Amino acid sequence: MAVVEWKKDESVAVVTMTTNENRHNPDFAAGMLGIFDEIEKDQEIFSVVLTSSDPKSWSQGIDLVWITGAMQNKDFASIRKFMYDMNSVFKRILLFPMPVIAAMNGHTFGNGSILACTCDYRFMKADKGYFCFPEVDVKIPFLPAMLQILRKAIPYYKLEELVFSGRRVGAKELEEHHVVMKACSDADDLMRESLAYAKTYRKSRTIFEQHKLRLHKHIIETMDNEDPAYIEPLNLMV
Repeated sequence: MAVVEWKKDESVAVVTMTTNENRHNPDFAAGMLGIFDEIEKDQEIFSVVLTSSDPKSWSQGIDLVWITGAMQNKDFASIRKFMYDMNSVFKRILLFPMPVIAAMNGHTFGNGSILACTCDYRFMKADKGYFCFPEVDVKIPFLPAMLQILRKAIPYYKLEELVFSGRRVGAKELEEHHVVMKACSDADDLMRESLAYAKTYRKSRTIFEQHKLRLHKHIIETMDNEDPAYIEPLNLMV
């Protein structure tokens, strides 16, 4: 089964992450990049909704089983490639020439939370599921571009609290601080609201791409110029 699939709903591409907890590993990165390439080729699509088939998890971040195995096997080349490939996923969404909406239907942790923040808008169901940055507890610092991504999506005062504490927060609290556009009552309401909002967009791809390129220029520059200093020596933990 593919790690990510998509279907068309009128002018919207609904992208569904399909694995248990949607952990990030080389297959996930390749699948995401391929899906967004396919979507961009369809000129009838004007927005994207990114959701999960797992009712408990939207994305729980890096696949710890895979990366631990790679570390034990000293497969450092694969780890470096994966880090660069995930940056490519983040960059692809940041610069995608149409709005990308995260429909967060479950737990969104770590690298999954960063993925949500690359999206232009976020909706989240309120009945179950938490948003969290556990990096402070597992002793993994963010790459420089990751922090730039988070700054675009989360007010700075709230970002400091979440990054420094590792505290889990729900949809209502995220809505209060304008991290998500709406805390939806349940999964059905989440998809209804996300799709309805996505369908309000039929903007020119050219102008949308230019706006995103200029808004996110500093993030891309950080990703290209600063992240390699941490990725190349695999200086990813403290």
